[in-house]
Amino acid sequence: MQKNNGLDKNQLISFVIFSAILMAFMFYFQNKQSDEKQVADAKAKTEQKVASKTIANNINATINAATIKNVTVKNKELTLEFVSLGGQLSSVEINQYKAYNAKTDKHDLPLYLIEKNNSSYGFQFKDKTGKIFNTKDLVFVPSVKDNAVTMTAQVSGATIQYVYQLLDNYTLDFNVRTQGLSAIVTDENADFHWNYTVRGMEKGRSQEQTHSEFNYAFDNYGSTDYDTNGFEEPEETLNWLAVKQQFFTSIIESSNGFTHAKGTQETIEKGAFLKKFNFDGQVKLAGNELNQNFKWYFLPLDLPLLKTFEGKEFDTILPLGWSFIGTLNRIFFVPVYNWLSDWGIAAGWVIFLMTIATKLILSPVMFKQHKLSAMMKVVKPEIEEVTEKFKGQENAMKRQQATMEIYRKAGINQMAGCLPALVQIPIFYALFRFFPNMIDLRGKGFWFANDLTAYDDLIKLPFHIPLIGEHISIFAVACTIVVLIYTIMTSGQMQQPQQEGMPDMRIIMYIFPITFFFFLNTSSSGLSWYYFVSNALNILIILAIKYWILDEKKIHAQIQQNKSKAPKPEGKFQKRMREMMEKAQEQQKMQEEQRKKPNKK
Repeated sequence: MQKNNGLDKNQLISFVIFSAILMAFMFYFQNKQSDEKQVADAKAKTEQKVASKTIANNINATINAATIKNVTVKNKELTLEFVSLGGQLSSVEINQYKAYNAKTDKHDLPLYLIEKNNSSYGFQFKDKTGKIFNTKDLVFVPSVKDNAVTMTAQVSGATIQYVYQLLDNYTLDFNVRTQGLSAIVTDENADFHWNYTVRGMEKGRSQEQTHSEFNYAFDNYGSTDYDTNGFEEPEETLNWLAVKQQFFTSIIESSNGFTHAKGTQETIEKGAFLKKFNFDGQVKLAGNELNQNFKWYFLPLDLPLLKTFEGKEFDTILPLGWSFIGTLNRIFFVPVYNWLSDWGIAAGWVIFLMTIATKLILSPVMFKQHKLSAMMKVVKPEIEEVTEKFKGQENAMKRQQATMEIYRKAGINQMAGCLPALVQIPIFYALFRFFPNMIDLRGKGFWFANDLTAYDDLIKLPFHIPLIGEHISIFAVACTIVVLIYTIMTSGQMQQPQQEGMPDMRIIMYIFPITFFFFLNTSSSGLSWYYFVSNALNILIILAIKYWILDEKKIHAQIQQNKSKAPKPEGKFQKRMREMMEKAQEQQKMQEEQRKKPNKK
C-alpha cells in the first residue's frame, strides 16, 4: 500500500481554489457584518438622540395630524390659539392694531406676534437614567372653559399640566403644575427654552431690526437692561424677559425668576422675518416638582399702558433714551404730544406746534447765540488783521493771544457760543428717540408721508443705490436744503483757518447737511419734518434778529466803547488759557534758543 506523504497537484489546486473561495466569502460576510454594525450603530445613535428628547414608552402614542388639536380664546385685546403639541401658544393676534402691508403701503393686515411656528417654548427635564425629555415634544390634551385653557400631558406616570387664563390688559396667566414628576427626575432645576423668530410688522426693515432686542429685569425688578446682540447672566435672577420690537413686545415673567440666563440673537437679512431670538434659563423645582406661576404679556409699547403695570418697570422697555434724555421725553415731549393730540390736531401739525414750543423755550439762549454771531461779524476785520500780521506756524501763539485780547476788549465771551449747542444736543437725541418709538404716530399720515414713524417714499427708484436704498424721501431732501441754507447764513462769521494746513471749517459745515441726508432718507419722516420746521424757524429768527432786533452799528459802537474802558477782569477760564499760552510760548522760546546754540563736542 502506497503511503500518502502529501497533496498531489490536483489536490493542491483544489485546495487553493477552495481557500480563495472561502476567503472571499469570509471577506464578503465580514464587510456585510461591518456595514450592518455601522447601520446598527447609526440607528442606535439616532435612537439615543430621540431618547434624549423623549423617554421611551412614556410619550403619547405615535404623533400624527389626528392627535394635534388647536383651541382658541379671545377678548377685546388679544386672540390666542393654543396647540396640543407642546401645549403652547401657536398664535397671538393683537386685535386693535394692524401690521404694515407693502402692497397697499398701509397698516391693514392682521397683526400677529406669534403665527405659523415662529415661536416655541417648553421645559426640559433629565430623568434618573440621564435621558432628556422636553415638554415641546409632548402631546397635551386640551380643555377650554370660558377664557381658561388647561393642557394636560402624561409622561412615565407623571402628569404635567399647563393652565392658561386670558386676562384683561394684554395679560395671559400661565401656571405650570406637575404631579409624580419627582419619581422620574433627580435634578433640582428644569431648563426653560424659548425660541422666537420675530416677523416684520413696520415699514422700513433696517429701522425695525435696529429696534428689535432683548430687555430684562433683575434684582427683584430693581434693575433693567437691554441687549442688541446677546447676553449672559450667570449670577443674576431675571424677573422677566422681553423680546421687544419697534412698537410691540412679548414678555415672559416668572414668579420665582430665571437663573443662569442666556440669550442669543441672529439677524435675518431678507424675507418676512427680522431676527432669531433664543433664550435659555433655569427654573427651580420644589421637591422635584414644577409648581410655578408665570405670566405672558403681549403689549403695544404705549407709555401710559406700560405704566399701569406698577412695580414691573415695563416702561423701561420703551427706548426713549437714558438718564436725562429719557426724562426729557417722559416729562415733556410725550405729555406735550398727547395734550395737543387730545385737541384733535393732526399728527403733522402737532409736531409743528411742538417745534415752535421748543424754540420758544430755547429763545433766550438762541438770542445770545445770534448776538454773539453779530458781534463776531463786527470784529472780524480786526481778527483778519491779526491773522495777516502774525503769519506762519512760528507766530501761532502770538496770533492766538492777540485774537483773545481783541475778544476780551470787545466783551465777547467765546464760551457763550458753546452753551446753545450743548443745550440742543440732548434735545436732538431725545427727539431722535421719540419719533421712531412713539406708537401714537404709527400709521399717522401727513402730506405725502403715509407713516410719520417711517420714511416717505414718494420718489421710488427702479434700482438700489448704496446708502440711499430704493427711494428718495421728500422730507429728507427738504430738510437737507433748509439746513444747507441755514449753514450758509451762519458760516459767514466763521474764521478762516489760522494755521497753515488746517482745513477750512466752513467746507466741513457745508458737507454735513449732505451727509445728514443719507441718515434722514431711511429715518422717521416725523423726525425729518421736525428738523425742517426747526431750521426754517432758525432762518426766520436770524433774519428777524439781523433786520429788526440787533443793530450792527450799535454793536460796533458798544465794542468801541468797551475798548476805551478799562478791560474787564479776566475770568477763571480766560486766566487759565492765558497762563497756558504764556507757558507754552516760553517753552517755545527756550527751544529756539537751544537750537541756535552751537553744538559742543
